[in-house]
Amino acid sequence: MAERLGWKLWDHQLTEEIAKVAGVDPSAVARCDERMDSTFHRLAKVFWRGSYERNMPLAGANVFDTDRFVAVGQEVMERVARSGNCVIVGRGAPYFLRGRADAFHVFLYAPRAEKLRRLREMGKNEREAEELVDTIDQDRITFIKHYFNADWPTRCLYHMMMNTAIGDENVISTILTTMHTLEHIPAHV
Repeated sequence: MAERLGWKLWDHQLTEEIAKVAGVDPSAVARCDERMDSTFHRLAKVFWRGSYERNMPLAGANVFDTDRFVAVGQEVMERVARSGNCVIVGRGAPYFLRGRADAFHVFLYAPRAEKLRRLREMGKNEREAEELVDTIDQDRITFIKHYFNADWPTRCLYHMMMNTAIGDENVISTILTTMHTLEHIPAHV
């Protein structure tokens, strides 16, 4: 899509940019990508924040966690969106950029069997593929509920939702046609 439009693609580069701004390794950002921190980590933060000892240095206190991912992610995505035409993939972008009239949001999904097929094509065995399919969407549901107090997907944030099982070319053509059509419709004030 980005290539066809001649726009900048922000997918893995977004992870790298968030890491750069936060001053952490990209792997730390990838661990937080649309996932909640572990229960242990969240409990430890609650106790630490409420502790009279919180003024004492804590080893690893500045560790990159999901709260930091959300704060830095919003800052980076807003900057990226202001910079001009681009395609931003995932990472809560429709929630961070929901107030931007110049953003076009698309939710892409696939049936379970298609997701499993794609993961096997990427080299995952059947057990790994099933585990990923079973956990990724649940992680996103939990993340969006916690950080945005919304259901995932929040349908009203998207201009369109498409089943990618129809094929990449059909998906891209439909999105481009819809974007082109909406460019010629005056915005409601």
